[in-house]
Amino acid sequence: MSAGPELFSIPARGSSAVKIAKGEAIKIINTHGSQAVDTWVFNAEDRTEFLSNEHMRATLGKLWPEKGDTLVTNRRRPIVTMEEDTSPGRHDTLIAACDFYRYELLGCREYHDNCTDNLHAAMMRIGLDVPECPSPLNLWMNIPVAADGSTSWGEPLSKPGDCVVLRAQMDCIVAMSACPQDILPINGAGCQPTEAHYQFLPGAH
Repeated sequence: MSAGPELFSIPARGSSAVKIAKGEAIKIINTHGSQAVDTWVFNAEDRTEFLSNEHMRATLGKLWPEKGDTLVTNRRRPIVTMEEDTSPGRHDTLIAACDFYRYELLGCREYHDNCTDNLHAAMMRIGLDVPECPSPLNLWMNIPVAADGSTSWGEPLSKPGDCVVLRAQMDCIVAMSACPQDILPINGAGCQPTEAHYQFLPGAH
C-alpha cells in the first residue's frame, strides 16, 4: 500500500518556499489545528506578479475564498484554485504580514520572528528574492468582521489535520510562514505557534 506523498515541515515560527508547475498542487496541512499560515503565491517567471488579496476580493465578491474558488494575481489572472478545504473555511485576506514594526507596536523591545522576514528567508533558501512582501492569504487566521465594520482577533476555527489544496494555474512559487504571533490569540488561546506541513500533489489527469 502506498504511503502517499512525502510530508514536508514548516517549522514553528519558520517558513518554506517551493516551486510548483502549472497543473500540480500543494496541500497545506494545519497539523495541530490552530496555526495560522501566511501564504504567498508568485508567478515563477515574473515575481512582480503575485496572488493579490485586494484583486481577489473584487473578483470573488467576498472577504475570504472557499473550495472551488480561483484566486487571481495583481494582474487579475488566475494563479491557483482552492481545490479542497476541510476546515470551516475562515481564512483572512485583510491583515498584512506581521513584521518588526508590528511587534514594536505590540511592546516588543527585542527582535521578534515575523512573517515578513520569514518570506524573504524562505525565498533566499531557494535562491530567489522578491521585490516586496505582498499581503498574504492568511490560511486559518480568523478575523471576525462585525456589521459596523470593526474587526477582532479571533481564535482559529480549524481542527488538527485540516488542509487546503491549492492547484496551480501557472508555474508558480508558494511561500508559507507558520506565523510566529504569540501575543494575540490568532494561533489559539495559548498563543503558542506550532509547526505545519505540506505535500506535493501531482497534476490532475
